[in-house]
Amino acid sequence: MLKSIASFSQTVKGTSQEVNTTTPKNIVLLIGDGMGLSQISAGFFYGDQPSNFERFPVVGLLKTSASSDLITDSAASGTAYASGIKTYNGAIGMTKDTVAVKTIVELVSESDMSTGLIATSSITHATPASFYAHVASRRSYEEIATFLPHSDVDFFAGGGLKFFSERSDGRDLISELEQQGFELSTQSLPKQPSEKKQAILLAEDALPTMLEGRGNFLPEATQLALDHLSENTNGFFLMVEGSQIDWGGHANDADYLIAEQLDFDTTIGVVLAYMIENPDTLLIVTADHETGGFTLATDTGDYNKIKPSFSTTGHSASLIPIFAKGPGANLFGGIYENTGVFHKIMDLLENR
Repeated sequence: MLKSIASFSQTVKGTSQEVNTTTPKNIVLLIGDGMGLSQISAGFFYGDQPSNFERFPVVGLLKTSASSDLITDSAASGTAYASGIKTYNGAIGMTKDTVAVKTIVELVSESDMSTGLIATSSITHATPASFYAHVASRRSYEEIATFLPHSDVDFFAGGGLKFFSERSDGRDLISELEQQGFELSTQSLPKQPSEKKQAILLAEDALPTMLEGRGNFLPEATQLALDHLSENTNGFFLMVEGSQIDWGGHANDADYLIAEQLDFDTTIGVVLAYMIENPDTLLIVTADHETGGFTLATDTGDYNKIKPSFSTTGHSASLIPIFAKGPGANLFGGIYENTGVFHKIMDLLENR
């Protein structure tokens, strides 16, 4: 499906590499769960450094409605990104008629690209699960976990250990991961990439929040994944989710939300730094939906003071920003359905 064809390349100034300037070798998709425009804007006002969002030359807007509802959830939106279809809220890698549909992880693996997934939630949560599992309900965490040992994923990091080791059916997915060639880490993030596939499960369920002291897990796991996946000369696909921006929105907790947003912004910087030496990498940054109806309002009418506020504890129907940089980035401007992200990526890869 991802046939290789001869394509124009030129030497990029400042590097010694021959780089394809029209289609990418590597694709990194960063998803800020629940991240709307106000969440992004918060990073401009509350961060100590300039926001990395300022570094993108291409910006667009996404329509996110599910097949079942005007307002999407993370499962339907994750499936839209992973498989290019509209489906019902709660579906993981399934059509609206509950038929399994191939994910981008499965498709690119057919061309020997490496793949990776990272989340600050459980790795079985809706967004990461949409890239490797096929189940009718996002709440079927134990069933979702069974897909990972035998999936095409080469690197994954997040929480969710209990869904692999403390299962109601007694199945030992830890042993299955090791039998399938994974090197497992459950105590801390490794300092160096493994020569094996890597499975990193650092919490029973979700990882701690930034306010609870999670530290640099997300940017460091992203760097580790980039180092690991870069060993494949055929390129890679990596999805990284800033999962808990969404949870701050659901809780109507501005401090929680902003801390997670700034961590996500830092992670964007890690990928942008990688792209300096690897300009054949396309970076796409977006969200699955907006959460909380978050806005940066005035504080009692004082236009020099910002008071973060919320209009709901659920999701909203706001259009979602999308940012792109690297080979093929020009395709991602404009206003279109979230399913278009998958199809634009696949079109680029088919023309490599």
